[in-house]
Amino acid sequence: MSPRSGTCATSGSVPPRDTRLPRQLADCATFFAVDQERRGQWLRGVLDLCVLALLHRRESYGYELAQSLDATGIGPIQGGTLYPVLLRLQRTGLVTAQWREGAAGPARKYYRITPSGADTLRRTAVDWDAFTAGVGMVLREERTR
Repeated sequence: MSPRSGTCATSGSVPPRDTRLPRQLADCATFFAVDQERRGQWLRGVLDLCVLALLHRRESYGYELAQSLDATGIGPIQGGTLYPVLLRLQRTGLVTAQWREGAAGPARKYYRITPSGADTLRRTAVDWDAFTAGVGMVLREERTR
């Protein structure tokens, strides 16, 4: 299964009249749904941190943040997921927002990390590193079995 393409790889080709095909497609769809659900759970836990990290590099607007997240390999982030995160970060004082006229298009809302947001990013990044190190250790131990 390729999470980015949404396709399921099978071993070898399947003849057109193979009665196993509906079952293989159902298995693939189930795998993809579980994979997407897991990805969603991971994102809920880390998207705030990723957005703060990107804004620490430079101010940005929502669509550009979504493109940056996708380019890093996190995958596509829908506006219905990203904009509530940005609003929550704004309401908690971790980012500020300012509308600006677009040079060739509509106005955009630019987000900038605040000093409080930068402090939160530093602390949370340390916590994240410790957490992922522990998860990595467990997974490495499992792979060596």
